Amino acid sequence: MGEWNNASTNGLGIYCGDCDSVDMLSFIKSVLRRNTNATLWSVQGFMSAMRSEEGMRQWSIVAFLATVLAFVLNLNGLERAMVIAFSWNIVLMELANTAIEVVVDRISDEVHPLSKKAKDIGSAMVFFAIILALLVWILVLIG
Repeated sequence: MGEWNNASTNGLGIYCGDCDSVDMLSFIKSVLRRNTNATLWSVQGFMSAMRSEEGMRQWSIVAFLATVLAFVLNLNGLERAMVIAFSWNIVLMELANTAIEVVVDRISDEVHPLSKKAKDIGSAMVFFAIILALLVWILVLIG
């Protein structure tokens, strides 16, 4: 068995003991299929959260408007990237919070201290994302 630094690769940096036997076309097809499925499932998840969660809709609108505002204001590239990234980070945290809530609710409707803890931690993620985004906006705007 060869060492990694002497190993054959299939041109993509993926180790494959005998690369002559690798069917690159089937490999590429499987990568495309996997990424296509992942994209479709991600869109379905986002749309599901948009339909069911008021906070998701509100923060998505805020992030969209913040993105537009970042291009309207006279910001340099780094400032623009920061305010856009931190604005959309709220949406990401809202998605994670929604996922936590759905899983907790799926397990049981019973009130339980661990369920409350999980939901509170999810809420804290959103809260701190909002605080960070506000801080970034304030620092960028006051210079």
